[in-house]
Amino acid sequence: MTLPASPKLPVSYSAEVARAKAEGIPVVALESTIITHGMPYPGNLEMAESVEAIIREEGAVPATIAVIDGVLHIGLESEQCRMLAQFQGAMKLSRADLAFAIAEGRTGATTVAATMIAAARAGIKVFATGGIGGVHRGAETSFDISADLEELARTQVTVVCAGAKAILDIPKTLEVLETKGVPVVTFGQDEFPAFWSRSSGLKSPLRLDSAAAIAGFQSTREHLGIAGGMLIGNPVPEADEIEREEMEIYITRALDNADRDGISGKAVTPYLLDSLFHLTGGRSLKTNIALVENNARLAARIAIAMAKLSQ
Repeated sequence: MTLPASPKLPVSYSAEVARAKAEGIPVVALESTIITHGMPYPGNLEMAESVEAIIREEGAVPATIAVIDGVLHIGLESEQCRMLAQFQGAMKLSRADLAFAIAEGRTGATTVAATMIAAARAGIKVFATGGIGGVHRGAETSFDISADLEELARTQVTVVCAGAKAILDIPKTLEVLETKGVPVVTFGQDEFPAFWSRSSGLKSPLRLDSAAAIAGFQSTREHLGIAGGMLIGNPVPEADEIEREEMEIYITRALDNADRDGISGKAVTPYLLDSLFHLTGGRSLKTNIALVENNARLAARIAIAMAKLSQ
C-alpha cells in the first residue's frame, strides 16, 4: 500500500505496519544494510525473518526500512524482503544519499542514520540494530567519522544496539556522543558493550535495568523539550560473546589487511566484517546474529513501555 506523505515523496507502508499505526500497536524500526551488506543469501534472509519474528513475539510490529525503485518502504512484505536479500548492487544509504536514491529511482539499504530519519518521519520511536557506526581508528588523520553520531544528536529515535562496532575507536566515539549531548545508556551493567564482547573496558555514562526505566527516561527528555536520540547499549548474551582480548587480536589483523588493500570510505566496514568472519572461523557472524536478535527483543519491550506511558 503506497501512502505518499507528500506529492514528491513516495512512501509505502507494509500492510502490517499500516495496520499497527492505525490501531496504535508499537512499532520497532529495523535497518536493511544488515540484509544487503551484512551476510550472504540465504543466511541474511533467515536472520531478517528471525529478528522480525522476535519483535512480533514480544507484542510489537517490525518495520524493516529500505528504498526500492525510488520508493521509501516502512516495513517490507515477505517477497520484498526476499528480493532485497538477493539483490546485487544495492546502495548503502546514509543521510547524504537517502534522498538521492529516492529521487533517482534507485534501490538501497538504510544505515543507522538513514533508518533513523525514515523512522522519525513515520512516527516510529524505537529502532533496533546491531552496532552503530562511530569514530574510526585513525580518524585523527583520516577524519573518518560515521554520520550515525550526528543523526543521534538531531533525530529523536531511541536506538538499541550492542554498542559501537569494536572495529571503531570506542573511547573517541563515546567522547563525540557526549559532546553532542546524546545520552548513552547501558542496559543491565556498568560497562559499555563492544559489539561482539560484553565489555569495552569503558564505564558506561549511564545505566538502566528495565525497558520501563528507559521509556521513562525518554519521556522525561521529551517533556523537557530535549531534541535528539538516545543510545541504548545492550550487551550480547554471555553465551554468545567473543571476549574483548581475543577479539582485539582479530580486529588488529583485519585492520592491517584493510590498510594493505587500500580499503576506504563505505567499503571499510563490510570489508572488516568479512575479514573477521574468516579470521574467527565464522564465530563473529554467529555472535552478530545473536546480538541483533537480543537487541530486537529489548527494543520491542521498550516500544511497548513507551506506548503504555503515552496512553
